[in-house]
Amino acid sequence: MLKNKLAELLTQAALEAQKSGKLPPVALPEIIMERPQNPEHGDYASSLPLKLARATNRNPMDIAGSIVASMADAAEIERVDVAAPGFINFTLSARWLAGQVNSILAAGESYGNILIGGGQRVQIEFVSVNPTGPLHVGHGRGAILGSTLSHVLTAAGYQVEKEYYINDAGSQIDAFARSLYARYCQSLGKELAMPEGGYFGQYMIDLAREIAGQKGDEFLKLAEAEAVARLGEMGLERMINLIKADLETLGVTFDVWFSERSLYKNGQYDEAMSLLKKGGFISEKEGATWFVSTALGEDKDNVVIRSDGSPTYFAADIAYHYDKFIKRQFNTVINIWGADHMGHVSRMKAVVGALGINPEQLRVIISQMVTLRRGGEIVRVSKRSGDIVTLSELIEEVGADVCRFFFLCRSADSQMDFDLELAKKQSADNPVYYVQYAHARIASILRLAKEKGINYGDGDVSLLTTEPELTLIRKMLLLPELVETIATTLEPHHLTYYAQDLATVFHSFYMKCRVVSKDEALTKARLQLVEAAKTVLSRTLHLMGMTAPERM
Repeated sequence: MLKNKLAELLTQAALEAQKSGKLPPVALPEIIMERPQNPEHGDYASSLPLKLARATNRNPMDIAGSIVASMADAAEIERVDVAAPGFINFTLSARWLAGQVNSILAAGESYGNILIGGGQRVQIEFVSVNPTGPLHVGHGRGAILGSTLSHVLTAAGYQVEKEYYINDAGSQIDAFARSLYARYCQSLGKELAMPEGGYFGQYMIDLAREIAGQKGDEFLKLAEAEAVARLGEMGLERMINLIKADLETLGVTFDVWFSERSLYKNGQYDEAMSLLKKGGFISEKEGATWFVSTALGEDKDNVVIRSDGSPTYFAADIAYHYDKFIKRQFNTVINIWGADHMGHVSRMKAVVGALGINPEQLRVIISQMVTLRRGGEIVRVSKRSGDIVTLSELIEEVGADVCRFFFLCRSADSQMDFDLELAKKQSADNPVYYVQYAHARIASILRLAKEKGINYGDGDVSLLTTEPELTLIRKMLLLPELVETIATTLEPHHLTYYAQDLATVFHSFYMKCRVVSKDEALTKARLQLVEAAKTVLSRTLHLMGMTAPERM
């Protein structure tokens, strides 16, 4: 990337200044290139002179002058300036900027791809909602975070595997099966009370009626325990299929659907517990089995096996992460959890360390709550069923693209309002409409050129010299850097802001620069620029998992 080349030029200039005696031979700090907020300060800036001031006992402005005087020429750079109190500012060459249009067109849909991942294996586990009910609006946020991150990390050169962890074992599944049996019996006229802690949603009544319609009283003829078990399996399969269908409608897919039961069936649970016991991290007290979290700096120990011999949720998670890191050998594991799992993060990192893995290899993103609004009014329940608003209802009302953009537009650690009225607006007030309209406008310009028979493949991009043209190119060149930033910080919400900025800059260019004009050479050059803008905006939308419409 360009910023890396500029950092290398700066490094070589500083070393040359030391070699010639202009600077003392001190160790150079890491050189970070930043983008100034004020365009008058250039395209990139470095605070290297300020960092060197103490070690060299020199004035930062003098240090900057010595480095700049030792800098080699580069085609990318038009000017290098020294600015108080000790910055070095780089302004890019207009000719070089114009030439990047061809580079973008050559890259096509791969534009923005970088290689920092080096093929490392990354697993992203997200959504992982208990299959005891339909997905609700809040689940959509984690789904979009995980889906978008997988796109960006793949673009950054990582080998990404997306996984949904199916909680198909434990007390919640038992409660689901017993609830379904009770509703099934009720649907056939047999009175049976719902179990304590059961699932009372309208969807359970609908599911029971559906099964009764297909199977009749088949399960009433069985012993209750067998009927509960068989109905539970049937209901579980249908709920998982429903979850899959809702996610696919949102454009979210998984490479692996991992069963919690398999951890016990295939031995990972026993292997993980044995490994922790050998390491001295398991103790027996108060009739239960504990993970000794306090030995790793935690405030308290945690139960892994209850006094009745059943494993806790935490125990299953230990086995699951043993499988991720030790059995499947992922370099990095990213978990996207809901806000109710915040307290689970530190003990999970402690377990990973106890398993002999660097805790830094486990990265956890906490997705905060979503408040659904219709204008100023909070929407709490479904119009259709009177229960929670399901994800499928939201997608049906506003569309998948709007869901994806809105869920993505705030950082994961911020609570968000989802405004249904804004989401459905067909105006520039709606950021989804605004961004997609920019792409459709670009497509219409290229269609016009085609209708006029203009072949612009040989356009001379060196004719792109005006500020609106160069500003658009500068904005397009940010995408690879943005991919790097998101891959490092795991903050994909930046894509929504970039998409809006790019759309704004394009609209400004369109208003100030007539694309198809009587000047044939300039027309061809600007059509090249317009097609490059289409490439970058399309790529940005696709990284967010959205469509890039040709017409609106």
